[in-house]
Amino acid sequence: MKELILKTELHSFRTCREFAETFALGADDLILTIRPLYEKYFLPLSLPLKALFIEDFGLGEPTDTMTDAMIDAAEKAGFRRLIAAGGGSVIDIAKVVAAAGGKHTDELYAAPSEIRRSKGFVILPATCGTGSEVTNISIINRTRVGTKMGLVSDALFADAAALIPELLEGLPYESFAASSADALIHAVESALSPKATPFSKLLSYRAIEMIISNYSVIAAKGREARIEMLASFLAAANYAGIAFGTAGCAAVHALSYPLGGKYHVPHGESNYAVFTGVMKNYIEIKKDGEMAVMMGFIASLLGAEPSEAWDGLDTLLGRILPKRSLREYGVREDELEEFADSVIECQQRLMANSFVPLDKDRVLKIYRELY
Repeated sequence: MKELILKTELHSFRTCREFAETFALGADDLILTIRPLYEKYFLPLSLPLKALFIEDFGLGEPTDTMTDAMIDAAEKAGFRRLIAAGGGSVIDIAKVVAAAGGKHTDELYAAPSEIRRSKGFVILPATCGTGSEVTNISIINRTRVGTKMGLVSDALFADAAALIPELLEGLPYESFAASSADALIHAVESALSPKATPFSKLLSYRAIEMIISNYSVIAAKGREARIEMLASFLAAANYAGIAFGTAGCAAVHALSYPLGGKYHVPHGESNYAVFTGVMKNYIEIKKDGEMAVMMGFIASLLGAEPSEAWDGLDTLLGRILPKRSLREYGVREDELEEFADSVIECQQRLMANSFVPLDKDRVLKIYRELY
C-alpha cells in the first residue's frame, strides 16, 4: 500500500530573486505565467527568459482550445525547462504544455498512460489553494466534450516546486478567499477518502487546523489580517495537495465541475458552492467512522459541539467568502438532472473517492438542495 506520494522536490524561498539565483534561470527557460506577475517579480531581475502569458490565449479557466494554442506556442518558442508561475489555471495548462511533446489535449486525454515528459518543469504557486504544485493532475474544460475533466499522468509531476510567499502579496482578497477555501476542501476530501492513509491524514488534518484557525483570525480582525499569514496558507495548501495527491479528491470536486464547465465559475468558488451540501448528505448516510472524527476535529477548532460542526464551519466560511446558490450563478432548475448525469458519466475517477457511494438520485438531491 502506498502511504504517501510525493515525487516533486519541494523548496521555499522568501523572494523570486532567491529562487532565480538558486535555479540559475536563463535563456533556455520558458516561463508560463500572467503578465502582471511577470512584470512585478521577474522583469526587474533582467533575466534572458522566454515568456508566455496565459491572457494572450484566452480568459477564465483553462479550456482545451486555450491549452492547445499554448502547446503550439511553446513548441515554436523552444525550451529546455518550463517554469509555471501563477494560480490554478496557469499550473493546469503548464502541466499539459510541459508534457505534451507537441500533442494536443484530446490526444493526451485519449491515452494518458502514454504521456512522456522530456522537458524540465518547475512550479511556483501564486495562490494559496490548489496544492497542484505537487500533484499529477491537470483540470481542463473540455469544450468538445462539454465538462471539466481531470488528466492524470505521472508525467505531469513537476521536477520541483518552490513556495514563495512574495508571489501572493498582490493576490486580491476574493481570489485569496476562494483559493484558500479550495485548499480546505482538498484537505477535508482527502481525509475522508477511502484511499486515505495515516500519513496523508496527518497532512490533511494539519491543513484543516491551519486554515480554520487562520480564518477565525481574519473573521475577528478583518481582511488585512491575512497578509501576515500568507506563508501559513501557502504551506497549508501544499499539505492538502500532498494529501489529495495520495488519497484523491471526491464528490465535492465531481459536483463542482458541471457548474464550472458550463458557467465558468472559478474552480475554488465552484467547489465552495457545493461543499457543505455534499458533506451534509454524507452525514445523512453515515455519521460514524472518519466522518465522526472529522466532525469532532472541526468542532474542537470552532468551540462547538460535533453535531454543529458543518453548520459552524458554514457560518465561518460565509464570513470569509459569501456563498451563492446555484440559481445565483445562472443555473436553471431544468439543468440539474443534466448536471447529475454528467457527474455519473464523466466523474467516476473522483466519485470513487467519496466517503460513501453517491448514486444519481443522491447527486440530484444535493443539486436541488443547493439550487
